[in-house]
Amino acid sequence: MKNTNLTRAAASLLACGMVFGLTACSSSASSSEATAESAASSEAASESTVPDDATAESAADDYSYLADFSFSDAYDENGYLKGITALDYVTLPDTESFTLSDDATTVSDSDIDDYISNNILSNYKTTNEITNRAAENGDTVNIDFAGSIDGVAFDGGDSQGNGYDLTLGSGTFIDGFEDGVIGMKKDETKDLNLTFPEDYSNTDLAGADVVFTVTVNHVYEETDAVLDDAFVAARNIDGVSTVAEYRQYVYDNLMSSAKNQQETELERNVLEAVTANATFKETPEEMVSRYYDRLVKNLTATASMYGIDLETFMSYSYGLAADEYEDELQKSAQSAAEQIMVMQAIAEKEGLTLTDEELQADLESSASEYGYDSVDAYQEAIGDLRGYKEYLMSEKVTKYLIENANVTETEASTEEATEETTETETETTTETATEAE
Repeated sequence: MKNTNLTRAAASLLACGMVFGLTACSSSASSSEATAESAASSEAASESTVPDDATAESAADDYSYLADFSFSDAYDENGYLKGITALDYVTLPDTESFTLSDDATTVSDSDIDDYISNNILSNYKTTNEITNRAAENGDTVNIDFAGSIDGVAFDGGDSQGNGYDLTLGSGTFIDGFEDGVIGMKKDETKDLNLTFPEDYSNTDLAGADVVFTVTVNHVYEETDAVLDDAFVAARNIDGVSTVAEYRQYVYDNLMSSAKNQQETELERNVLEAVTANATFKETPEEMVSRYYDRLVKNLTATASMYGIDLETFMSYSYGLAADEYEDELQKSAQSAAEQIMVMQAIAEKEGLTLTDEELQADLESSASEYGYDSVDAYQEAIGDLRGYKEYLMSEKVTKYLIENANVTETEASTEEATEETTETETETTTETATEAE
């Protein structure tokens, strides 16, 4: 599993080519979320995924030679591997004989309901003070508390009369504390007889019996926002002012996301199928070394974004110790080199080239998509176009393979998203191949 995960990560990093640091593989960038409101959940998901004690370090001395590394040097002006005829090293399978399964999917009303509820409305909660009932699990209570052991107060066990907001059920306090508060009402005071865990971080308190005197100052209940026309209007989405329009808006975006996921999965499947069925006479060692260097440099750059070195990143992200990840990196580089070799061999066999017109069209489209003032500004940001051409050539070969493979779509029942879903949009749902997220 380790190797599989790292290999897929390698494929992702390497396939982005020169645009890795600029656009992060643009094909899926525009459709990852249905609305801007979901940014809150993305933010929560992006909380630090690295150990608290991780420190920022530069690449190890062993990788200092990568400071001036440029993978563009490996390619010629056409985006082909420089000085290498791939067909001399690999025998291709009959790519037109491949049969790929493409499971159709739809976006249903329940999908829309779930997305709106879990990703939108839950981010716009209303807080109401409760005075007519006791505190329940899930409520937020404002409390004051004072802890003591054998009648003697201990450090850190007193709110000092400042009030403390506690969400019941969050597990913030030691076992039994929150359960003891459940059932208390506003202005009620209660003694909680509890015991600190034996493994508590403060050894002075570990295993100690303690009494917390707790006073509930306020009880609050949080409720999700209600989806109505007023809520929709407050989102300030162009052309969307009613619930029906908003549901259609979410539907359209979920479908777009599903299509992108389908396309990505189909691309991965066809490339894996071709590579697995190809016969390799050998893979030039210098080519494997360059992809190893390319992978290490990209992973090191990713690690530095989190303020950690490569070794820490590999350990935390892939569970690989220092004596393990070098071998895995080599295997991943070998796999990446083989895949690129296969793709170039296909391009050579089929006479696929990247025209000046295709390059210019992509530059113009990408410059506009990523907010550059001009194509020249975007091209300046890219730098050497040889690596960029390799990326575009890979896309062209992949498209060729999909167009010429036998793709079988599994039928699925089509459900209309809303009464406002048009017939055309409903028909489109049968073309998707992955579930909307």
